Amino acid sequence: MGYGQSHIKSYVLRAGRMSDAQRRSYKTLFPDFCVPFTPEPAEAGSFRLDFKHIFGNENPVTLEIGFGMGIATAMIAQDNPQKNYLGVEVHRPGIGRLLWEIDARSISNIRIIEHDAVEVLEKMIPPSSIAAFHIFFPDPWPKKRHHKRRLLTRPFTGLLAEKLCPGGYVYMVTDWADYGDWALAELSATNGLRNRYAGFAEHQSWRPETKFERKGIEKQHEVRELFFLKG
Repeated sequence: MGYGQSHIKSYVLRAGRMSDAQRRSYKTLFPDFCVPFTPEPAEAGSFRLDFKHIFGNENPVTLEIGFGMGIATAMIAQDNPQKNYLGVEVHRPGIGRLLWEIDARSISNIRIIEHDAVEVLEKMIPPSSIAAFHIFFPDPWPKKRHHKRRLLTRPFTGLLAEKLCPGGYVYMVTDWADYGDWALAELSATNGLRNRYAGFAEHQSWRPETKFERKGIEKQHEVRELFFLKG
């Protein structure tokens, strides 16, 4: 199932400008809250990431792919101190902003990996170890010729199922109706996953509305939510 190093990236790495606060937070807090990516293939039967070691407890872990500026991530983690949150992001200004939020809110249950999420899952995450995947407003790649770049597609959805604990969930939100239809079909066809709802999910009240989401709604984009369980 592996993607390997040549998998098609679901993002374009842009050199965004960092504010002074983001730059300062990135420099000073990175060692405390960021986990380095280990590129070497894991040995048979072992993986590089020990959640008990990096979080200091055995609480369930939610992995968020592409947290953007991280404000919703920080709010959810602050509201759920009994859970751990691992954010995977490639956009450095967003990492700096989330680190700033962690410091400002005195949050201790978030860790960050600055790397491609597919490679993180393949090389670092043990099977059946993740309680939940959060994927909020991934790049929709709306042009048909770019659909192959969409994150929520097979076989990647199978990789998510492999890494989930029994009873764990994948929660995806998009403001592009076409991508919602696409993701619904791909997740529905993924072995090991089942839809908690008959189709699209109801809004999960614990997920805060983001500035990005509000902009989409102002443009009359239809927000679609998907909630799939393992098992």
